[in-house]
Amino acid sequence: MSTDHLSPNPRTVTVVHADATRIAGTSTHAALAPSAAARHVARALDVAITAPLVCVLALPMLVIALLIKLTSRGPAIYRQERTGLGGKTFVMYKFRTMRVDAESDTGPVWATRKDPRRTIVGILLRRLSLDELPQLINVLRGEMSLVGPRPERPCFVNAFSKRIPAYNQRHQVLPGITGWAQVNGWRGATSVEKRLECDLYYVNHWSVWFNLRILLLTPLRVLVERNAC
Repeated sequence: MSTDHLSPNPRTVTVVHADATRIAGTSTHAALAPSAAARHVARALDVAITAPLVCVLALPMLVIALLIKLTSRGPAIYRQERTGLGGKTFVMYKFRTMRVDAESDTGPVWATRKDPRRTIVGILLRRLSLDELPQLINVLRGEMSLVGPRPERPCFVNAFSKRIPAYNQRHQVLPGITGWAQVNGWRGATSVEKRLECDLYYVNHWSVWFNLRILLLTPLRVLVERNAC
């Protein structure tokens, strides 16, 4: 089975200067999850934005799917198990940007800049983060939010949580298509520790206004992002 989102091998990944109680000055003790009322407001906002967005992007997404099918072997949509709210798993959708045998030789590894496993269409999709568009369906299904920590594969969550006991605190909120870590440049083959620092900051400072700020920053960050791969 192909693997589109390439992640670090759990046997080799390292977390530099990780501490069980503090990470880069951000407290990891008892991260405060949003209240039930706040979650309802966030859910309403997700649906209000995502539903019309899916209608507007339906044709462009169809074109992308056709281009993928016409230029490479394999499905246009890639499905992969990820860890979400409360540590529960769900199936996340992406446009396929890698060849179908991307990990047959290496096993699970992170994608790198100018990764040779990318398809022709995949190079552009990953550069502009258009491969994430099918996750709008995950948002409508309530499995993801527009904003939140990026979801990881269960095997890597297990590996990271063994090295950083506070890692699972990021699962107190729904995973997102974009997040505080991503708009701060921590995407692609970047530090797990720095991502967690941003994720825990987000959980502890969650608000509707913070979410809207991240949504507004996301298009700007995509245009200047150097770590996209």
